[in-house]
Amino acid sequence: MRLTSLPPSFARWGRAALALCGLAVLPGCDFNFWRMDGHQTTMVTAGPVAKSQLDVFYVTVWVTFIIFILVGAVLAYATIKFKAKTEADEHAEPPEQSHGNPLIELGLIGASILALVVIAVPTLKAIWYTYDVPEELRENAYEVTATGYQWWFKFEYPNEQIDGAGTLVTGNELVIPAGRPVRVNLRTVDVIHSFWVPKLAGKVDMIPNRGNHLWLQADEPGYFWGQCAEFCGESHAVMRFRVIALSEEDFAEWLAAQKAPARTVAPAVAQAGALPQAQFASFRRNEYGFTDKWDANAAVPPLEHWRQQQFPAKDEDAALIAEGRRLFVEKTCAGCHAIRGHEGMGITGPDLTHIGSRTTIAAGLLENNREQMARWLKHPEVVKPGNLMYTTGYVANNVQLNDAEVNALVAYLESLK
Repeated sequence: MRLTSLPPSFARWGRAALALCGLAVLPGCDFNFWRMDGHQTTMVTAGPVAKSQLDVFYVTVWVTFIIFILVGAVLAYATIKFKAKTEADEHAEPPEQSHGNPLIELGLIGASILALVVIAVPTLKAIWYTYDVPEELRENAYEVTATGYQWWFKFEYPNEQIDGAGTLVTGNELVIPAGRPVRVNLRTVDVIHSFWVPKLAGKVDMIPNRGNHLWLQADEPGYFWGQCAEFCGESHAVMRFRVIALSEEDFAEWLAAQKAPARTVAPAVAQAGALPQAQFASFRRNEYGFTDKWDANAAVPPLEHWRQQQFPAKDEDAALIAEGRRLFVEKTCAGCHAIRGHEGMGITGPDLTHIGSRTTIAAGLLENNREQMARWLKHPEVVKPGNLMYTTGYVANNVQLNDAEVNALVAYLESLK
């Protein structure tokens, strides 16, 4: 039987049901569309700030759900009770209209005010709680500064000094101690950006010429996805970053490794295929092995993949790496990027001193492996339209790279663990 052969009301409901079924199966022909546990979900929290904000959301949901049920019930009652039951009823004059029952109207106003108060109290408490690190936690708080650029993030560690090189600086991957509050100073050098790590804290804007801040805390070690949440140009959607929370021991070890100058690959080290034993003692390979695939369903969890990334490749080619280092200067890359201990002295682009140890490149857009690094170096304007690496680097300096040069540069950047 066709829907058109049914009564009009049944046909309408049938079409609506089919439309809902279609929506349910469109994304991947399964029910993953309805899941809310993705990388950037706010429904799964991993810290007190995000938990506080989720609690406010649930209060609002329950209050509005109760209102929906009450209003829907009254509407259904009125529809059924006063529905025209005969043809005469359909043409009858409407009953005399009155202004309404004052008791009911006052009751509805009171109920609305009560609903707003129920929502407002936890909302205000959450605003005060999430504004800054609570006073009782400030003594143990750690401080970092996040600066937004079009389109990437710079992270500075003001309390981590490097002899002769200022403070420790990284790009696009923020590493923090787990179980400890972290105050993030928010800055921007161009337009308004917004700093957002959904599982750890809500969105706070980075505003030109105005200091701003937020605080967050990861209850346990983990790997978290972040995103710029304020439209800031044509590549806004691909302005991403990662937050890696480590135990205190691992975090201290990571800091020590990051403060060291860029790694120089000598033939002996290249053959050994490993860093000196004094570094990354706790970042040993484990039972997960290694894989280039690292989403939520991969064999290697994201945090373990990050740990694996701290190791140099076993097939390093010292001669190719040396050629890549030479090209890094010749192709003017050193004018925009800093590589402590090597030739890079630039400040326009991300610090690349230890880029090989990061899991992502291109501001969290691409996985940091040889294939994606080559893609980024060869066609940055395709991967991220409008980026300064292409417009003020490649175009302004007439930079052209053939496959051999890209291969050498990839080898060099990969060696910077």
